Amino acid sequence: MTALVTFGETMLRLSPPRGERLETARELEVQAGGAESNVAVAAARLGRDAAWFSKLPDSPLGRRIVSELRSHGVDTDGVVWTDDADARQGVYYLEHGALPRPTNVVYDRSDAAVTTLGTGEFDLDAVRDAEVCFTSGITPALSETLSETTADVLDAAQDSGTTTAFDLNYRTKLWSPDEAAEVYRDLLDSVDLLFAAERDAATVLGRDGDAESVARGLAEDYDIETVVVTRGEEGSLAVSDGAVSEQGVYEAETYDAIGTGDAFVGGYLAKHLDGGSVAESLEWASATASFKRTVEGDIAVVTPEDIERVVAEEGDGISR
Repeated sequence: MTALVTFGETMLRLSPPRGERLETARELEVQAGGAESNVAVAAARLGRDAAWFSKLPDSPLGRRIVSELRSHGVDTDGVVWTDDADARQGVYYLEHGALPRPTNVVYDRSDAAVTTLGTGEFDLDAVRDAEVCFTSGITPALSETLSETTADVLDAAQDSGTTTAFDLNYRTKLWSPDEAAEVYRDLLDSVDLLFAAERDAATVLGRDGDAESVARGLAEDYDIETVVVTRGEEGSLAVSDGAVSEQGVYEAETYDAIGTGDAFVGGYLAKHLDGGSVAESLEWASATASFKRTVEGDIAVVTPEDIERVVAEEGDGISR
């Protein structure tokens, strides 16, 4: 049995050296990056068995994705390969900013192979046999096919007793708040553990108010066991079976903020799968997210010792 199975798109990230613009760059650094695989890597590096499945073109670019994820201990045996000549590997370009120039992301992911992944193409037993199945709101935004597949995966997992975890992860460049809300509301009935940025809950689901009221409202309306609301610099809050836990942010010198939210989820799930309480899982989530900010790339290159040290030196969680 695999402890954690994640499902979604992973792209190649191409970045010019810091201080250079995309339009003039002569070199681009290549890395893999995707919400669900980022979560799998964080959990794997923190000692949990983790697998990621998706659909990739059987090409050097697709194999580049798998090679990098495997190097961090993630099981990729569930990947569906396609040799369709029209299948593409999604790419995004990241231009690091510096005040007053913002960091800019340019996507080139249309018609990526993963957008055609149907439920009948992979073995759902991997999901049914896992302790936790995770995906995010990015996946159903990519195509109608993936929206249906995401629903099937969450339903199959929950029906089999697998804990279903979902991060709203709303992206304005993929769909409108109304489009996202319609899909999210259908999916949330099949979610046991929800991660939601406070701004996403307000923008997409119309959930205003403080984090506790947002978390309690979502938990009650969709019968979700645990809702974790992230609040940026104000830390995070979780409501689980009516009890509230809060966690502050660990100080970090930010080198690369991309992937911070995924590191948070990966840290939480790693501690949760190790039998940690909600409060302990929030500690690990926060520490992993802060540590990630010091690391270049989408992926949290961490060890359990790294996170234990951060928690031991700066722990300031509150549970009530």
